[in-house]
Amino acid sequence: MDILRIDDSREETEKMPLTKNKAVLSWIDEMAAMTRPDRMEWIDGSEEQLEKLRAAACGTGELYRLSEEKLPGCYLHRTAVNDVARVEHRTFICCRRQEDAGPTNNWMAPQEMYAKLKKLYAGSMEGRTMYVIPYSMGIVGSPFAKYGIELTDSIYVVMNMVIMTRVGTEVLDALGDSGDFVRGLHSKAQLDEENRYICHFPEDNTIMSVNSGYGGNVLLGKKCFALRIASFLGRNEGWMAEHMLILGVENPKGEVRYIAAAFPSACGKTNLAMLIPPEIYAKKGYKAWCVGDDIAWLRVGPDGRLWAVNPENGFFGVAPGTNEKSNPNALASTRRNTIFTNVVHNLEDNTVWWEGLNKTPPEHALDWKGQPWDASLGTKGAHPNSRFTAPASGCPCLSHEFYNPQGVPISAIVFGGRRAKTAPLVYQSRSWRHGVFVGSVMASETTAAASGAVGVVRRDPMAMLPFCGYHMGDYWQHWLDMGEKIGQKPKIFNVNWFRTDDKGDFIWPGFGDNLRVIEWILARAFDEADAAGSPIGFLPKPGDINLEGLDLAPETMEELLRVDPALWRAEVDNIREFYGKFGDKLPRELAEELETLSKNLQ
Repeated sequence: MDILRIDDSREETEKMPLTKNKAVLSWIDEMAAMTRPDRMEWIDGSEEQLEKLRAAACGTGELYRLSEEKLPGCYLHRTAVNDVARVEHRTFICCRRQEDAGPTNNWMAPQEMYAKLKKLYAGSMEGRTMYVIPYSMGIVGSPFAKYGIELTDSIYVVMNMVIMTRVGTEVLDALGDSGDFVRGLHSKAQLDEENRYICHFPEDNTIMSVNSGYGGNVLLGKKCFALRIASFLGRNEGWMAEHMLILGVENPKGEVRYIAAAFPSACGKTNLAMLIPPEIYAKKGYKAWCVGDDIAWLRVGPDGRLWAVNPENGFFGVAPGTNEKSNPNALASTRRNTIFTNVVHNLEDNTVWWEGLNKTPPEHALDWKGQPWDASLGTKGAHPNSRFTAPASGCPCLSHEFYNPQGVPISAIVFGGRRAKTAPLVYQSRSWRHGVFVGSVMASETTAAASGAVGVVRRDPMAMLPFCGYHMGDYWQHWLDMGEKIGQKPKIFNVNWFRTDDKGDFIWPGFGDNLRVIEWILARAFDEADAAGSPIGFLPKPGDINLEGLDLAPETMEELLRVDPALWRAEVDNIREFYGKFGDKLPRELAEELETLSKNLQ
């Protein structure tokens, strides 16, 4: 097997790895012996090497180069039609004791899973190149940084990892001789969906993915490392890995205050991360800065505050519905150096299109499967889960603090969900402990767009249900334990942008106007605003939410903040049933908070 490195300064290749780290080389040798690639190439992060790989991928059809004039540096990719999304039923936490994985994760004993995977990986890279990707989650050398190496037989994975993480020789330099890195093996193998597995071995710092080529299953730095493995590491090491955006709000005085916020899917997370202030706020000098759209790693700083970084270096966003009105900053981020996956190929000008981008679909186009597509026939051209992978550096509202290795101080933590009537527009928890309770019972109601019955309450604690690398009861206990370590605790809030009237229409405008609610949240975080007590927590008083420039009747605001005791008593019953899944792992404090809520509603 040839081991190749393309050097920055010359065309010739060197038969040598990029590190002398024995732990790294030994593991790579073991994986190569199992998968049997024809050759191996170390990714050094140089533009010369990456451009050659892009050209090779275009030659095989793995990537398609788009218009350099309209979308410079951008490419189109199509996955296999059976491989278009994360596969939660094929995602496993493989720790030694099943009870440590908990009732919300799929589990298999490590040795059993390793044996199963070994058969699937055997010879899976024959005839292919194994790419060795050294990468960092977080800025290389920062106190937050964690390092990984992903082995893959996909140039698409290489290109995406280069966008989403920090890739190159500086990672290996920072790692030195240490064996403390996350081992990641990915092979497309046969793209056999019946043998598709995404497996995490938290006690071994290892991730293994086979028979998939789709981003969320194969970009091992993303959900696999940054949440499932990192949540386990964070618990052991005294920090937190969370499925949260990080947003900075600059007020007219020039002060920037930061929130971290967790939302389940379809609840406006990316829109909030890249929020554009309403005109009346912008004229006063308010600005919003995106530090992160998806993942936050949080640590207690020397000053006793909670500090956060976004460990990623790019955005892996859902394309459909992203447009100039819904999220102009996200759209602008995709205009350079972006990989589009499973969208429409506009043959008229060699660009891309998706449902919701605009109301003028191209007349000459290929759909996400690469087939001729006619929008007038009513079929969707882009897959509903089609994606863009865009560098964070292209975001117009990217915070300068994105590049700060120390992170930003978090003043408020926000949880949210999609509730038609139960949850008010915003409320504040009474304490850190009560806030952990609020996060643990986060919920959304199914909509007509989702499969199954409409209005069913689905709980997604801290938006981490699919991403927690260990028992959810232990995860909640870790949150409670962190509260003891944080000297200056962020205040914790819950928001609901999706309250409806009796006709089912939303009564809060949402989008940029959500800044009005965030303004109250931050004022509360700094003890600059009053609040009213309620059975569920603190609510804004009438007039506390700035409605200037909004055509919103006072009675509508009252309805947005109304707490219906009957609905909340039903909520208590539903929470009690949900908590029952966790048995004696449910922290005593959360059970007590539930009883307090029940008594408050009597």
